[in-house]
Parts: sequence; structure tokens; C-alpha cells
Amino acid sequence: MNVLVYGATGMIGEAIVGELLDRGHRVTAASRQGAGPADRPGLTVVAADVTDRASVAALAPGHDAVVTAVRPAPGEGPDRVVEAARSLVTSLPGAGVLRVLAVGGAGGLQVAPGVRVVDDPDFSPVYRPFSLAHVDALSVYAGADQSLAWTMVCCPRVIEPGERSGRYRVGGAELLSDAEGVSRITNADYAVALADELEQAAHPRARISVAY
Repeated sequence: MNVLVYGATGMIGEAIVGELLDRGHRVTAASRQGAGPADRPGLTVVAADVTDRASVAALAPGHDAVVTAVRPAPGEGPDRVVEAARSLVTSLPGAGVLRVLAVGGAGGLQVAPGVRVVDDPDFSPVYRPFSLAHVDALSVYAGADQSLAWTMVCCPRVIEPGERSGRYRVGGAELLSDAEGVSRITNADYAVALADELEQAAHPRARISVAY
């Protein structure tokens, strides 16, 4: 596949780019600075802003899918995640790209029926607006034209740099935890999960959760 990845320089985005290249896909790695992973066969690095709809409409044609792993820069508000979703659902169908995978946060996942991670009284008020931005982005994707096959792949509570084991579990709207009650995954294994979803298209127009 030919895949356009926004947010390619972050911890998660860079892992996704590497995993896709390892699988033989061609990747356009987009970031606002135009930086990116070390040069590799099949990799094109570009400067592009996912919230700029004209830019998305110009860059997306010729790609089979778009992955968005964007996050606000330090000091930037949470709205960037929502604006990215709005830009993609508006621009991609006209560009002939009908597949988008979005990195989602854990805050909107359920820990009990009707109770989300972000609803916990002990949830950090600093991170709450950013978690709710991912919830709002999910609503944007859910309201997209039926032709757009989107999937939001939500992280567990903890995602951190680490090795690739190729092991993970997939859930729905619920927060996944391991046998010790820990909800975590490495960025490398998260990238495996997202790449598998890209290739298999097992959950179109749905939110899924991944963790160990």
C-alpha cells in the first residue's frame, strides 16, 4: 500500500512509519517541520499540516490510506486532534482516499458500563481536555460520509517506547488490562496492531482498543 502518515515524528507515529516500511509498504511521512525518520527505501518525508484542508486535498491523492498520529505541540491546546479529524473527513473523499486510521487515546474507553476512564475523579485535570478531544474526534469520524472507512485505534492507559513482540489483544469500547490489571503496550506493538488493522480492515467505521 501507499500510506500517508501524519504526525510521523512522534513516539507513536515514528513507530508506525517503521512498521509499515518493514512490511514493504510505501510511506509518506508528514509533519509540520518536514522532519522524519532516517531515510529508507519506500519513504518520502514532507512538510504538511493535517489541519490545512487544502494541503490534505493536494497531498492525499495517490495514497491508499491515511494514518493520523497527530498530537498537540508543547503549549498547544487539545483542539488540534479534533481539527485533524474534521480536515480528513472533509478532504479525503474528494481526494479519492477512502481509508483513514486514527490514533485514539484511552480516556474515552469504558472501565464499566457507561463509565469512561476520563470520568474517574482521580483522572488528571491536566490531561482531561486532551482525552475529551479524542472523544470529540471519534464523533467527527462517526459522522463522516459512509464512503469513508475509518478506524480509531485507541491506546491503553500507558504507551511507552519499547520492543516489538508482535503480541497484543484487541477490544472494543472497553479499556483492556493484563492479568495484573495493568493497561499498557509499547509503541512498537501498538504499531503492529495498527498495521494489522490497516492490512486486514477488520473493523471499518469502528473504534477499537489495543493492549497486552
